[in-house]
Amino acid sequence: MCKKPGLVVFDLDYTLWPFWVDTHVDPPFQKNSDGLIRDRNGQTVKLYPEVPAVLEQLHKEGIPIAAASRTGEIRGATQLLDLFGLKHYFSHTEIYPGSKVTHFQRLCQQTRTPLSQMLFFDDESRNIYDVSKLGTWRCVTCVLVPNGMNLALLSHGLEAFARS
Repeated sequence: MCKKPGLVVFDLDYTLWPFWVDTHVDPPFQKNSDGLIRDRNGQTVKLYPEVPAVLEQLHKEGIPIAAASRTGEIRGATQLLDLFGLKHYFSHTEIYPGSKVTHFQRLCQQTRTPLSQMLFFDDESRNIYDVSKLGTWRCVTCVLVPNGMNLALLSHGLEAFARS
């Protein structure tokens, strides 16, 4: 059987959804009777299309999921996870400004998952660089997300983790 991660961690902005929640949209958000989620100005906000399938696949495989976001718009990001119906997938969320290093140190403590058992998806190279240096001899497996999270990237990440 293939080696699986003990925790899969996702960034939010430009990884799960195509915007920065603290600058490109205007919280609070609401789900209208048409089922669409809109910000305060009526702008529709959406996930990348395959995000629900990605999270559902990990959930079905019994792999815990966490979020690590550096946004200053903590309430808005948390509200979106809820409105998009994704909140139940996440066992832990670290959503606040600062270094992803802090996010991962806290996730490691809270989940008791070694860094070497984590798989991380993020759209920013600087976050990938910082997190990939964590750990003493085996580090977090990191995958750059250039155009939003999708099933192909998930497969790539799981394969990279299995080889690590």
